[in-house]
Amino acid sequence: MGIVGAGGVLEAARPVAAMVVVELVFSAMQIFIKLALDDGMDVRVLVAYRPMFGAAFLCPVAFLVERKKRPPLTVKVVTGLFLCGLFGITMNQNLLVLAMKLTNSTTIVTALSNLTPQATFIVAILTRMETLKLRKPSGQAKLAGTLVGLGGAMLLTFYKGPEMRFLHRLAHTGMSHASGGRPQPAVGSRILGSFLAIAGCFSYAIWLTVQAKVVQVYPCHYSIAALVCVFGAAQSTLLTLCIHRDAGHWRLGLNIRLYSSAYAGIVASGCAFPLMSWCLQKKGPLYVAMFGPLIVVFVAVMSSVVLNEALHIGIVLGAVLIVAGLYMVLWGKAKEEDEQEADAPKLTDKDDELGTFHRLTVKHNEENTTL
Repeated sequence: MGIVGAGGVLEAARPVAAMVVVELVFSAMQIFIKLALDDGMDVRVLVAYRPMFGAAFLCPVAFLVERKKRPPLTVKVVTGLFLCGLFGITMNQNLLVLAMKLTNSTTIVTALSNLTPQATFIVAILTRMETLKLRKPSGQAKLAGTLVGLGGAMLLTFYKGPEMRFLHRLAHTGMSHASGGRPQPAVGSRILGSFLAIAGCFSYAIWLTVQAKVVQVYPCHYSIAALVCVFGAAQSTLLTLCIHRDAGHWRLGLNIRLYSSAYAGIVASGCAFPLMSWCLQKKGPLYVAMFGPLIVVFVAVMSSVVLNEALHIGIVLGAVLIVAGLYMVLWGKAKEEDEQEADAPKLTDKDDELGTFHRLTVKHNEENTTL
């Protein structure tokens, strides 16, 4: 009995451990990207290399795993995947990485990235994929969560506040650059970068909306991820070549530029995404979304320790409001599902018997008509 109980605990702990690993991988990716930017790597070149490495890793995996169950590609599916590459990689990644460069802060961009559920809710309302039911608690919670999250984003953008130095004292004791800290960006750059990060959330939300439709007709997760990386790599490369044709911008050596590109493409895209898909299949999207705020904590600690990045009270307060809004939206979504189940008509045993009798009668009549 004890062995069975221990096995059940381990089985329940697997999705938790998987999601913590996913958030750690994504947090480390933010640090790698910032280090590459500090080394002088161009924003657009960095974005182009990530889907290149991701596609090189995912294409063979998708071919081997899904070669027997992959449906044929149609024009509609290819168009959807092209749009997924455009909004999910080309636009989203360029906006977020440029925002990181302008704000000079991984923590700000990561905190603002948690606005994605609120942005998705707004996009769903605008595209009429979802209706706002203000008379029900679920609709009120989703609207309130969206407003609270946007308020937190505005607070984080426009209010800086005093610096929280305890992590600096903890991690940089005796280091020569600890007292000086990192150069602070201009106020205009910080505000522009914050709005670019918010725009990146809306781009990501559009990608989620498009991919949700693609998955319905093309349910192959590895193939979708691989093809989205292929389209994203092609689009990002064309965009970069229109701006930088000098081969020096693309040169990779055994340095942080290569490590950042490879990590973002192979580990973050190629390994973490399938792990997250497994958790989605096991526990559902709400469970996965619950772990999103962990990345804010991980990145805040890593940025202060590795990058000597200043953490200000405005970032903390804004992040708290964004996370609170996130959980309000998630609660509203869960409540909405409960309301839909409660409103759905329940079949009694008698109704089920009548339905079975009706189906048998129709089948019998069709057979007689055929004869």
